[in-house]
Amino acid sequence: MSDLFQISRILGLGAFSFVVAFALTPLWVHFLTKYRLGKQIRSEGAPVFNQLHRKKEGTPTMGGLLIWLTVLVLALLFWILNWLGVDNFMGKLNFLSRSQTFLPLGALIASALVGLMDDLLGIFRIGPKGGGLKMRHRIWIYTAIASFGAWWFFSKLEWSTVHIPFVGNFDIGLWYIPIFIFILVATSFSVNETDGLDGLAGGTLMTAFGAYGVIAYAQGHYDLSAFCGVILGALLAFLWFNINPAKFFMGDTGAMSLGITLGIIAMLTNQFLLLPLIGFILVAESSSVLIQLVSKKLRGGKKVFISAPLHHHLEAIGWPESQITMRFWIVSFMAAAIGLIIVFLDRFYL
Repeated sequence: MSDLFQISRILGLGAFSFVVAFALTPLWVHFLTKYRLGKQIRSEGAPVFNQLHRKKEGTPTMGGLLIWLTVLVLALLFWILNWLGVDNFMGKLNFLSRSQTFLPLGALIASALVGLMDDLLGIFRIGPKGGGLKMRHRIWIYTAIASFGAWWFFSKLEWSTVHIPFVGNFDIGLWYIPIFIFILVATSFSVNETDGLDGLAGGTLMTAFGAYGVIAYAQGHYDLSAFCGVILGALLAFLWFNINPAKFFMGDTGAMSLGITLGIIAMLTNQFLLLPLIGFILVAESSSVLIQLVSKKLRGGKKVFISAPLHHHLEAIGWPESQITMRFWIVSFMAAAIGLIIVFLDRFYL
């Protein structure tokens, strides 16, 4: 297929995804509102956060379901059309392939279901301290999913090579497995911490998935690029309703699944070393949490930030929520652009 067709295919899938997610949103918001499936704000352990966000309590959550459900529906729809032998443009929109998209799609759905369970626990206040999984429990879940992915890459796909920009490829053998696990756990944790302001996680994830979609296309991984396009379309529809004031929140069913999936795509393109740059805001947010924890542990409870993650600190010092979100989007876009420049120059010189 020609490059023009592939571009049309990717854009077409993104547009389909946007329309489907946009059409489903009012129904999902109505359902969430009717049954009062809203965000619960914990009163203990985070007084600054509580003061800043108490007004948001009761806002419908689990909006991320629209993203992964749209991706799943379109993946199955176009796969079925292709399997039935439909030979027109619609039949050629299938983007499911064993080597490129089976694993990220499977991880997206599996982690989304776990996140959905966590959201429900939080809504109904089931579990310790008002419900929901503790962060250490989430880390264990991230690790379990990442371990399966690492095994799949290493054993099934026989991947053990790391690409260093402007240097080349290096086979690292079994070290590939712990690196894979670390990348996925770190990315998932970072997305979870970034999902704290209206539109913040959705906008930064759009930039990251868009950048990796371009990278996948440049590598000739057209199905993977199309997969990123479908996620982008669904994210854009989600963002329409999630910008301030948000009609609903992403929830763990969105943050957990998209974080895991972004990490897997970074590994599939073998450009995971650029993930801290392409996902710069994600790294800054999670780093602020870790710095805060270490400071409180080693300095007798003293804090570096008024509240962590970073976006809550900026809120506490007086930055408006929409201003933080928009500026973080700008930083995300510029960082991703630099990441893409490095990718293209690396391909040119090597």
